[in-house]
Amino acid sequence: MSSSLTARRSPGNRVSSPAARETRSSVTRNNLSGWGFATPFLVFFLVFLVWPVVYGIYMSLTGKSLTGANDSVIGLANYAEAFADADMWRSLGNTLYFTVISTVPLVLVALVMAALLNVGLPAQWLWRLSYFAPYLLASTVVSLFFTWMYNPQLGLINDSLSKIGIPKIAWLNDPNVAMWAIVIATLWWTVGFNFLLYLAAMQNIPAQHYEAASLDGAGAWRQLFSITLPQLGPTTVMIVLLQVLASLKIFDQVYQMTAGGPGGATRPVVQYIFETGFTGYRLGYSAAISYIFFGLIVFVSVLQFVITRRRSA
Repeated sequence: MSSSLTARRSPGNRVSSPAARETRSSVTRNNLSGWGFATPFLVFFLVFLVWPVVYGIYMSLTGKSLTGANDSVIGLANYAEAFADADMWRSLGNTLYFTVISTVPLVLVALVMAALLNVGLPAQWLWRLSYFAPYLLASTVVSLFFTWMYNPQLGLINDSLSKIGIPKIAWLNDPNVAMWAIVIATLWWTVGFNFLLYLAAMQNIPAQHYEAASLDGAGAWRQLFSITLPQLGPTTVMIVLLQVLASLKIFDQVYQMTAGGPGGATRPVVQYIFETGFTGYRLGYSAAISYIFFGLIVFVSVLQFVITRRRSA
């Protein structure tokens, strides 16, 4: 009798109860349902992200061309050529230069705009609309608009400068000025997004902080530097990170306003990749430059993350 009970209770001879079987069946159905909902995303993720990345790495190791002349594997030859390519380094330098001189005003101007609106200006909806509306325009519209504004003979900017005695400027034809002209156009176009982020962060700062500071005799400037700016720290970090990544990928307005000129003074690395692959027909080489640039973006992102963590620690 005891031996039969022992055999019945042993793990190898355990009999599942109906409740346990129903639980396992329910878990299986839930798992299948979950995979069913996730499958469309996974398919798109694999087809349109993972596979292009893997194929791009493979392509960078080949001499693939649009003409089909040489599709064989050539190892790291493309990467070696890219690191010795003066045009690649110049376009990369142009990209970094644009990133530096555009990120600072895009952060500071957005902060000032949000601060001015946060003090309670009348017709706030009109100010918000006027600040954010340019961000909704297509890059083609913005580029065409500023190309006419920068026209040396007929442009509004030079016409206004000549009326106050300032000589006309070749905004898009002078290598020393062209990049700054693109920065001004980019500032007008995209500052509205950063402005909204700052405004939302400012309006989330508890009013009790300002009331307590006022009772202690703190003026507007003291409240700005002691309450507002410290509270905006995380928002500023996010805006700087987003802005740096966006500036590193600049292409549209440069290609449409200067085509990388004059003399390659404004050509970013993305345009160089495009021209190498689709004008020079060297897809393998352009893929190698793309992954070098991708490595730079990852390095910048990690560096910003590390600096941010050390400051917050």
